[in-house]
Amino acid sequence: MPARMPTDAMKLSRPTLLALLLGTIAGFAIAVSSGVLAGRSATRDKLPASDVELLAEVMTRVKDEYVDPVGDHELMLHAIRGMVSGLDAHSTFLDKREVEDLRIATEGSYSGVGIEVSYDRRMIVVVAPIEGSPADLAGMRTGDVIIAIDGWAVAAAGIDDVVSRMRGEPGTLVRVTVERGDQDPPVEFTIRRAEIQVQSVRHALLEPGYGYLRITHFSETTARDVDAAVEQLRSHSSGRLTGLVLDLRNNPGGVLEAGVEVADAFLDEGVIVTARGRTPEARFTVEAKRGDVTRGARLIVLVNVGSASSSEIVAGALKDHGRAVVMGRTTFGKGSVQTVLPLSDGQALKLTTSRYLTPAGTVIQNAGVTPDIVTAKSPLGDLDGPQHTEGRAAVVDPAADPEVARALAWLRSAAQPRVAAEAAARRH
Repeated sequence: MPARMPTDAMKLSRPTLLALLLGTIAGFAIAVSSGVLAGRSATRDKLPASDVELLAEVMTRVKDEYVDPVGDHELMLHAIRGMVSGLDAHSTFLDKREVEDLRIATEGSYSGVGIEVSYDRRMIVVVAPIEGSPADLAGMRTGDVIIAIDGWAVAAAGIDDVVSRMRGEPGTLVRVTVERGDQDPPVEFTIRRAEIQVQSVRHALLEPGYGYLRITHFSETTARDVDAAVEQLRSHSSGRLTGLVLDLRNNPGGVLEAGVEVADAFLDEGVIVTARGRTPEARFTVEAKRGDVTRGARLIVLVNVGSASSSEIVAGALKDHGRAVVMGRTTFGKGSVQTVLPLSDGQALKLTTSRYLTPAGTVIQNAGVTPDIVTAKSPLGDLDGPQHTEGRAAVVDPAADPEVARALAWLRSAAQPRVAAEAAARRH
């Protein structure tokens, strides 16, 4: 159905801007009538004429007075990006290239430096480098604040502009400048981009009956890889596991469904996660299916401030059900769900549509998961975890990591099941 321009907007003096705005609103009407929004109410609040005039006035000033010429299409794209990214740190407009980048990333393969970033208080903050990635090998750390890429200051940039500049053809170099705590001057890394083919699951047998399982991020293959890793650990331990250390430190998250599937792998029943949103699709509850991949082995989960998103879903679900004891430091606190909504011409919106809660109703956003056992800063670094140890081994030796050694000792302790049960009882 064609859109109507508010009558007061006819006072606008520039025909080109008026036509542009008419086209924009018509585009909105087309989107509403498309399959993306099918079934929802066609009733929409009319855009106030004063807001239309303000947008036109700003565009006029920019077109007339900005230092470089800029076209209407470019300005409108900037307006769309600003509108969406202004909602929160994780919502964004995606062009065709960015949609493809997102598709590749969820499949666990892309070309870049291998780092997860977040927009926090107008700063681009490193959540965690992916283990074994060029950024990890170069020495970037959780908590680093990115201030420049190839000399381009990121102060006024959006998170997607920053990510786009760090992506590139394999083998090409990119300079990333960061501020690190109170360190002065800033630290600059020259990183050679690579095709990031990251195995999200690593494992090792710590000693007979006790395994170590590290998940570096959550992709479409993670749950399947977890099943295979546990089966290998069991076969290397005379067919039975007594205890398992699940290491989620510096795991930045990834695919929501993968996190749910991993939590389900260790649970026989109960709610895994609940999501709250405005639309029916954004409100859901996921429950575990019967079947524990470890067959009842004791479980302890390691987390830190670099554990985010899907990592927090897993840690929160296992903690709330008393299935595992969580050890470490409070997690990052990203408790929102982003949905990719297709638009015309291969573009999309990545829009925050839900906020999730743990089975006990705990809100994760800006709060994180609080461990059952809070550990002091590790000699290896409070935020760094095993992937930043000397040599960056795929699987850490517990003798080289006090937290893994402490977790192993806890698993051996007869007190572990009792403490987990008491913690679960307090939460229900």
